[in-house]
Amino acid sequence: MRKFNIRKVLDGLTAVSAAASASSAAQQQQTGNRETEIQETLQSEHFQLCKTVRHGFPYQPSALAFDPVQKILAIGTQTGALRLFGRPGVECYCQHDSGAAVIQLQFLINEGALVSALADDTLHLWNLRQKRPAILHSLKFNRERITFCHLPFQSKWLYVGTERGNIHIVNVESFTLSGYVIMWNKAIELSSKSHPGPIVHISDNPMDEGKLLIGFESGTVVLWDLKSKKADYRYTHDEAIHSVAWHHEGKQFICSHSDGTLTIWNVKSPTKPFQTITPHGKQLKDGKKPEPCKPILKVEYKTTRAGDPFIILSGGLSYDTVGRRPCLTVMHGKSTAVLEMDYSIVDFLTLCETPYPNDFQEPYAVVVLLEKDLVLIDLAQNGYPIFENPYPLTIHESPVTCCEYFADCPVDLIPALYSVGARQKRQGYSKKEWPISGGNWGLITQSYPEIIITGHADGSIKFWDASAITLQVLYKLKTAKVFEKSRNKDDRPNTDIVDEDPYAIQIISWCPESRMLCIAGVSAHVIIYRFSKQEVTTEVIPMLEVRLLYEINDVESPDGEQVPPLPTPGTGSNPQSIVPQSHPSTSSSSSDGLRDNVPCLKVKNSPLKQSPGYQIELVIQLVWVSGEPPQQITSLAVNSAYGLVVLGNCNGIAMVDYLQKTVLLNLGTIELYGSNDPYRREPRSPRKTRQPSGAGLCDINEGTTVPEDRCKSPTSGSGSPNNSDDDQKMNNFIEKAKMSRKLSLPTELKPDLDVKDNSFSRSRSSSVTSIDKESREAISALHFCETFTRKADTSPSPCLWVGTTLGTVLVIVLNLPPGGEQRLLQPVIVSPSGTILRLKGAILRMAFLDATGSLVPPAHEPWREHNVPEDKDEKDKSKKRRPVSVSPSSSQEISENQYAVICSEKQAKVISLPSQNCIYKQNITETSFVLRGDIVSLSNSICLACFCANGHIMTFSLPSLRPLLDVYYLPLTNMRIARTFCFTNNGQALYLVSPTEIQRLTYSQETCENLQEMLGELFTPVETPEAPNRGFFKGLFGGGAQSLDREELFGESASGKASRSLAQHIPGPGGIEGVKGAASGVVGELARARLALDERGQKLGELEEKTAAMLYSADSFSKHAHEMMLKYKDKKWYQF
Repeated sequence: MRKFNIRKVLDGLTAVSAAASASSAAQQQQTGNRETEIQETLQSEHFQLCKTVRHGFPYQPSALAFDPVQKILAIGTQTGALRLFGRPGVECYCQHDSGAAVIQLQFLINEGALVSALADDTLHLWNLRQKRPAILHSLKFNRERITFCHLPFQSKWLYVGTERGNIHIVNVESFTLSGYVIMWNKAIELSSKSHPGPIVHISDNPMDEGKLLIGFESGTVVLWDLKSKKADYRYTHDEAIHSVAWHHEGKQFICSHSDGTLTIWNVKSPTKPFQTITPHGKQLKDGKKPEPCKPILKVEYKTTRAGDPFIILSGGLSYDTVGRRPCLTVMHGKSTAVLEMDYSIVDFLTLCETPYPNDFQEPYAVVVLLEKDLVLIDLAQNGYPIFENPYPLTIHESPVTCCEYFADCPVDLIPALYSVGARQKRQGYSKKEWPISGGNWGLITQSYPEIIITGHADGSIKFWDASAITLQVLYKLKTAKVFEKSRNKDDRPNTDIVDEDPYAIQIISWCPESRMLCIAGVSAHVIIYRFSKQEVTTEVIPMLEVRLLYEINDVESPDGEQVPPLPTPGTGSNPQSIVPQSHPSTSSSSSDGLRDNVPCLKVKNSPLKQSPGYQIELVIQLVWVSGEPPQQITSLAVNSAYGLVVLGNCNGIAMVDYLQKTVLLNLGTIELYGSNDPYRREPRSPRKTRQPSGAGLCDINEGTTVPEDRCKSPTSGSGSPNNSDDDQKMNNFIEKAKMSRKLSLPTELKPDLDVKDNSFSRSRSSSVTSIDKESREAISALHFCETFTRKADTSPSPCLWVGTTLGTVLVIVLNLPPGGEQRLLQPVIVSPSGTILRLKGAILRMAFLDATGSLVPPAHEPWREHNVPEDKDEKDKSKKRRPVSVSPSSSQEISENQYAVICSEKQAKVISLPSQNCIYKQNITETSFVLRGDIVSLSNSICLACFCANGHIMTFSLPSLRPLLDVYYLPLTNMRIARTFCFTNNGQALYLVSPTEIQRLTYSQETCENLQEMLGELFTPVETPEAPNRGFFKGLFGGGAQSLDREELFGESASGKASRSLAQHIPGPGGIEGVKGAASGVVGELARARLALDERGQKLGELEEKTAAMLYSADSFSKHAHEMMLKYKDKKWYQF
C-alpha cells in the first residue's frame, strides 16, 4: 500500500494536467481546507488490456467444417474470422490478419489442425492444439485463384482446385507445393473447343485413392487416374454443376445442377446419367421434362446399413414458389421432407458415425449454417426435429440497440432469473444430446456473478449469465406487450416519431440489489418493472402522461457576447413548461389540426396477464404539445429506496414517484438554473409551428436533418449487412457518435467542435450557428445519492445530481416522507438547491466517495416479493425498514466529508463536499471526446475507466485522478461501438463488435494472467476409429478400398519441384503464439519454461537419432528385399 500526496500526483501527470493540478492545489492551500490524504492502492501494474472472448453468431458466415472424431465445428466468415465450437461452453475466436473472406475450411481429422482457404488465394494451417489457435504456415498463390480444396482422410496431401481449371497439390506438413499438377487441358476431351470453367469439386473414389473425381463448373466431370496421369472417364452434362457426392462403394456418384436437377452416374457408364431426378419439379403428364427449377447448390449422398440412403440437398425449389423461405430437402427412400429455414442457407454438412468415406456413413444429424443462425437437424427421429442450440447465438434475434454489463452482482440474482426464464423455453426439440461435444472446459478462476443486459429493436430485453467468460441466456422480457399493436401501416396512429421499431430500447437503468428495472424507449416512453416470482393479472396498467415542452426567448453567452438569432427550420422543439397553455388545445391526431396531449404509443386497456419475472409497475409517456412531438429520452435513473424515477431529454427533466404514481417535477432545463443561468435564456410561449422530432437512436444511422429521414428505424444501419453503419461519411461521424450515447446537443454536424473548445463559455458556440441549438441543453447524466447538497450542509441528505450537455452539474434536494404507510400518503418534496458546478464537455457519469475513498453506492431497498400479502410482523418491519445504503459514511461522524467524482466528455474532476472545492482535475482528452466513462471497482479499490472516440482506453486512480492506463485499442469505426461500449467492476468491459457478436475484454492484469487457464481446450486426445473390415473375399479378389502411396507420386523425387512463382510460402506466428500463453512475464516461470524446453529438446534429439537409425535399418531391409525379388523374379515356383 502506497501513501501518496499532491506532490507525487504532480510528478506522474502530463504537462497539461500538471498545470491544472498545480493550480487546484494552490487554490486548495489558499482556502486552508487541506483534505485528509487517502491511501490509494491501485498502480499501473494492476492494469493490462486484452480481449477475452467473443460471443454470439459469427457475422456474415461463409464456410463450415466439422471434425467427426474430435467433434469440433468450425465456421469461417466474410471478414476472415474463424469461430470454433466444441461442447457448450467451449468456443474460440480467431482472425486472419488479411480480413479476406473464408471460402473453405478443411479439418485434418483428429490431428488438431485446420486448413483455411481465403478469397485472397491464401491457404493457412491452424494449430488447434493450443488454447488460442494460431497459424503455423501460409501459402499465397500468385497466378491462380483458389476455388475448391479437398483433403482426403489421413492424408497429408491437399488438392487445390483453381479458377483456371487446374489442380495443384500441397503438402500440409511443410506447406509446400508438389510438382504434380493436373492441367485442365489434359483432363478434358482433346476435341473440346471451350474451357471447362473453374473447379467446383475434387474428391477421391472412396474405394480407390488413386482415382480422383474432378468437377468443372460447365458440367464436365472427369475421373482422373493419378498414377497413369490421364483421364479414365469423362462425364458430360449440358447443365452447370454446383456440387458432387460419392456413394460410399465408389461405383456411383451424384451431381447437383443449375436447373434444379440431380444426376446419378455409374462410374463405368460415362455416356449418360443412370438416373435424373428433379426433386421439386412438377411432373408433366405427357412425359415431357419437368420445368426447370432453381439451382441445387449442394447435395450429399449418405448410406445406411439398415435402409435406404439419404440424399440431402439445399436449393432446387421451383421458380413459382416466390416468397417461399429457403429450404433443406431430405430424401430418404420414397419420402421427401422439405425443411423450411428462417434465413438463406450458406452451407450444410451431414454428421456421420464414421470418418471413413468407404464405409456405410450412418448419418445422424445435419448441421445447417444459415445467414443468421445455426441449426442442427436430428435425422434419426421421425419428423426430423431440431436440437436445442446451447450456444449463445441469439444475441441478434432482434438487433441490439443498447447494452449494460454488471459484474459482482448479488449471488441470488442469476438463479432467480434462470428460474423465471426456464418457463419460457420452447418444446418439441430432439431428445438427444447436442452432437458437437468436443473439447474441455477451462478452469473457473473467477467466482463472482456477471450479468449482461441487452436491449433490442423490437422492445425486448434479454438477461444473460456472463460469469467466467461464458454466456447463457437467462430470461427474456417483451416490453412491447404493454402497448396496442397496429395491424397494418394504415391502421398505425400517425403520432409515431419513428417509422419502424417504435418499441426499440434506448436506455436501461437497473438496480441489481432491489431488482427494479427501468427502460426508456425510442417513442419517448419509460416503463418501470418490479421482479416477482408470482403470476399476476393487472386489470388496469398504471400510466402517467407528461407534458415536457418549453420555449426560450433569447440567449446570451456568459461573457456577454450576443449571438444573433438565426432561423432553424429543422432543429426540433425546445424545452417546455409545465404551465398549461392558454390557447385551446386539441387532442386531434389529424394532419390539419395540431396534435396535443397525445402519446406516441397506445397502452392496452384490457387486463394484462403477467408471468413470473419482470412485471409492469408504471408506464410513463411524454406527449405531443401543440403539434410538437416529444423529444427522445437522453438519460434515466431509478432508485428503489426513494421510490423515484427521473428522466431527462433536450427539453428538460421529469421526476416521478412510482409508489404514489405522481409527477413530482417537470422543469425545462433552464428552470433548473433559476436565476443562475449563465446563458440568460428566458421562457416564452410554445411555438405553433410543427417541427420534426429531435435526435436519438435514429440519428445513429441517419445523417440528415430532413424530417423524413430523421424518423427512420434506430436499427436500420446496424441491423442489415447491406446498410452497414461503417460507410457513413466521416465528417458526420463525431457528432453522431455523441448522439448515439444521447449525450450531445441534437445539432447538425460539428466536426471542429472539440478542437476549438478553449473555455466553458465558448465551448459550444464556436461552431454552432444557431441560438436555438445552443440553448437546447439536454440532460445527459442523472445520479441519486445521499450527500451534501449545499456548502453550509452539516449532514448528507437524499438528493439528485443532474448533468447536462453544456457541462453543468445541478443538485436537486429530495425531502422524503417516513417509510411504511406514510410513504404512500405524504408527498415527496423536491426543490433545486442552487448548487451549480461546471466542467468542459457534456457530463457523462457521477459518483461519490466517502472520507476513506470508498465508493458510496446509491441507497437501495433489498428485494422482496410484492405480490404476497404481508403479515402483521412483516408490516411492522417494513415500517421500520430503512433503505439500505452501503455507504460507510452513514455510520461515521456527521462532520466527515465526501467526494464527488464527475466525468465529462473532456475532463474529470473530484470535488470535496460540502466545501465544493475542486481538489483534483484531469483533462482526459483535448482533441477527441469520451464516449463512455464508468467508476468501477478493481482489486479492492476503485478507478475511473474511460473509452475515447479516438480509440484510447484509459483508467485513472481515485480520488487523485492519476493516469494508470492509456492504451490505443480500437478507433471508433461505427456507431454500434459508441452505443454499446461499457465498463464494469473487476476489470471487465464489452461492446458489440458486429450486429451479431459481443466482444468482451479486460483491463485487469490479474484476469489477463488467468485467462489462459480459463479458456477451454479444443483438442483432446481421442483414438481414431478402426478402419472398416475389408472381409476375406474382398481382400482375396481385390475388392475393398485400394490404397495409394501418395508420397511416391507427389513427393519431390517423383514429381520434381513446383514453379516458385506459382505460390509463396509464409511461416506463421503459431509457435510464438503458443509460447505467449505460457509467458506471463515472470522471470521464474520463463526460466522453468526454458529448462523444460531444453529437456524436451534433448529428448527430441534422442528420439530423432533413434528414428534416423530405424529409417536406416528399414531402408537397408527394403534394399535387401528388392535384391531378393530381382534375383527370384524370373524363376518358376519349382526352381526355388
